[in-house]
Amino acid sequence: MSSDACERVLGYSFKNLEYLQRALVHSSNRLAKGICNERMEFLGDSILGAVVAEYLFNHYQEFEEGRLTKVKSVVVSRPVLAKRASALGLEQFIMVGPGLASEPLPETVLANTFEAIICAIYIDGGLEPARRFVLANLEQDIDTVVGERHKKNYKSLLQRLVQRKQGLTPTYCVIEERGPDHVKEFHVAAVIGGDIAAGAWGDSKKAAEQLAAEKTYKHLLDTYGTKDE
Repeated sequence: MSSDACERVLGYSFKNLEYLQRALVHSSNRLAKGICNERMEFLGDSILGAVVAEYLFNHYQEFEEGRLTKVKSVVVSRPVLAKRASALGLEQFIMVGPGLASEPLPETVLANTFEAIICAIYIDGGLEPARRFVLANLEQDIDTVVGERHKKNYKSLLQRLVQRKQGLTPTYCVIEERGPDHVKEFHVAAVIGGDIAAGAWGDSKKAAEQLAAEKTYKHLLDTYGTKDE
């Protein structure tokens, strides 16, 4: 895919295309001669956090610090960034190694590339175009999270349900791991009273636990004939 096509997707024209090209190289791509976007992720993450924090501070003046922090943490989370990267179609532009080329890209790769692109825009054109890019892609997510319509915490919901119905507290165990360290996935199962309930794969233990909790929670709702909270 050409750089022109990527620029159209991003809505930004680079003065120096090397910044964009570097932002699109994942560390698994060994053909890039040591060039990858890891350092750009670092700066992009900080710029992203600052832009979202500034937006929340200016637009939600009635929010206390705790609520601002909670909203920001969801908006800049890996699942949200990966979803935005996928919506832009960045998969077609990211340069990865052979081990990732034939499979859907993990959330980690998508989210990190999104952050690296923020950095690329920042160092090429300054803060204002970087701010415009962030808000163009994430303003809707900010509004969704502020309205508390973001993804539920299924671990918390499952714990409350099981404690209320059985007097037990769910735990989680790793059943299996797969993949190299930089894109490792985990198969985690929810455990209730010593019995293994539903399991799920995720690109982190925390993500897999949430998915396993969601599957278990929805199954138990049907079992108990209880409505969702």
